[in-house]
Amino acid sequence: MNALVESRHLEFRRNRKTELSVVIPLYNEYEVIPMMYERLTAVLASLAIPYELVLVDDGSRDGTPTTMSRLADADPNVTAVFLSRNFGKEAALTAGLDHATGDAVIIMDADLQDPPELIPEMLKAWKAGVDVVCMRRRSRSGESWFKRYSAHRYYRVLNAISDVDIPTDTGDFRLLSRKAVNALKQLNERNRYMKGLFAWIGLPTTIIEYDRMPRAAGVTKWDYLSLFNLAFEGITSFSTAPLRLAMGGGLLTALFGILFTLWIVIKALFLGDPVQGYPSLISMITILGGVQLLSIGLLGEYIGKTYYETKQRPVYLVRDVMRRGKSANETAPTAAFASMEKETYVRYK
Repeated sequence: MNALVESRHLEFRRNRKTELSVVIPLYNEYEVIPMMYERLTAVLASLAIPYELVLVDDGSRDGTPTTMSRLADADPNVTAVFLSRNFGKEAALTAGLDHATGDAVIIMDADLQDPPELIPEMLKAWKAGVDVVCMRRRSRSGESWFKRYSAHRYYRVLNAISDVDIPTDTGDFRLLSRKAVNALKQLNERNRYMKGLFAWIGLPTTIIEYDRMPRAAGVTKWDYLSLFNLAFEGITSFSTAPLRLAMGGGLLTALFGILFTLWIVIKALFLGDPVQGYPSLISMITILGGVQLLSIGLLGEYIGKTYYETKQRPVYLVRDVMRRGKSANETAPTAAFASMEKETYVRYK
């Protein structure tokens, strides 16, 4: 009798509409997953609403895929999405949003630096009528002063040169309404800087401040080079200011060259000072060569983005999806994925 009641209860949970989806991209986060799952499910269970966890494995090489499979097999509220390789966090976030079915979608990292206990407050703000709830970092415990300072300055520089107003000191931790998620799905670019895309859609937004915690376990996968590449991606994705700066640098260099030439002519004609030749020539060649290479490099970065966009490659490829304990290959695909291949789901743009 108890088994029958439990079975009917499980069937009811499967058929009811999902109100909240929590999307978590994962890359080699095996150590922190059990703690994350325990804290997160405790918070979600207390809300007494239909929810789902969408865990996206971005080509992990540790025990992350195995742990995700076990969670999806044991908990019908867990959807595990396995990408075919490491496509990067922006692509993993895109995959998670594509597979989320909730009326509201919360994005958070697995390292518990973003406290799950803030979810009720985020839901309260969403129910008050906004489409995007951004979580602004009031403090960042466990991070070096250089990382805090550089992040602080970067967001302000990006806002100063960007065409859209990107909230400062915010990461990926935020809530999106279904309207916001559907709007994001209309953005087809392959070079995806998600923080900028979140701001670009321009729907009603509110900001909640919080104190970011240190990592609960494991180590960060973001070194300074990766962070620099992400920052440069954000600048070149949402601003043409670097090209304008290069043009301005070229004009100033040309003006300097003209003035320097006039000075040499004046010295030779009126002061009787012969042209010095080698030192001045090498200096001018070095300056001009540096400016030209910098300008060509910036131009090449923008051309490269156009090149990748014209290839029309998918943002990501999915190796498998486990939903309610079963592989997507074992169950009929949902309506959202009915047009995709059965063996390998692909997000085409």
